[in-house]
Amino acid sequence: MTFTVGRYCGFLLLASLLMLPGCGTSVKRMDSEQVKDLSGAWNDTDSRLVSEEMIKDALARPWLRDYTRRHREPPAVIVGDMRNLSHEHINLNTFVSDIERAMIQSGKVRFVASSIERQPVREERRDQDLNASEATRKPMGQELGADFMLQGTINTIIDVSGKTQVRYYQVDMTLINLTDNEKVWIGQKKIKKLVKRSQIRF
Repeated sequence: MTFTVGRYCGFLLLASLLMLPGCGTSVKRMDSEQVKDLSGAWNDTDSRLVSEEMIKDALARPWLRDYTRRHREPPAVIVGDMRNLSHEHINLNTFVSDIERAMIQSGKVRFVASSIERQPVREERRDQDLNASEATRKPMGQELGADFMLQGTINTIIDVSGKTQVRYYQVDMTLINLTDNEKVWIGQKKIKKLVKRSQIRF
C-alpha cells in the first residue's frame, strides 16, 4: 500500500512539474503606435489621438494667426489645470506630455515649463549664481512669461446592460489669454467605445 501511494504521489509531482511552464508569464513586444484595447478603459492610444487632434484644431484657429501677426513672434503657452472628472484613473501626466509634444512639434508656439518643472530650474540658477563663472551663469529674472494658458477636463458616462457597456469619454479644453482672460479657443473631443464582456469568467 505504501508503494502504491508513493507511486501515486510521484505521478502527481511529475504532472505538476509538467504543468508549470504553461502557467508562466508570456510577454510579446508591440509597436508603441499599435492600437490595442483590452478593457475598454482610457489608454495610451486615446491619450495620443485626443491630444494630437485637439491641438491640431487649436493651432488652425484665428487666435494664433492674429497673435503672430500682431506681435511678430509665436505665442508662449503653458498648461494649467487639467482635471480628471471621470469615474476611472487616468494618468494626466501622460496626457499633458502628449499635449506639450503636439504643440511644440508643430513649431507654431513656444511652450513654458509648468510651475512644478520650474522649481528645480530656479534652484539650479540660484546655485549657479553662487558657484558658476560669470561667463556661464544664467541670471535670474529672465524667464519667458506665458501668453496663453491651456486648461481642460476629462469626463465619462458609462451605460451598462448585462455584459455589454458603452463607455463615453468627453475631453474639453480651453485656451485663455493671460492678459485679459479672454477665451480664444474651446475644443471638444468625444470617444465612444462598445465593450462586450465574455460569458466565461476565470
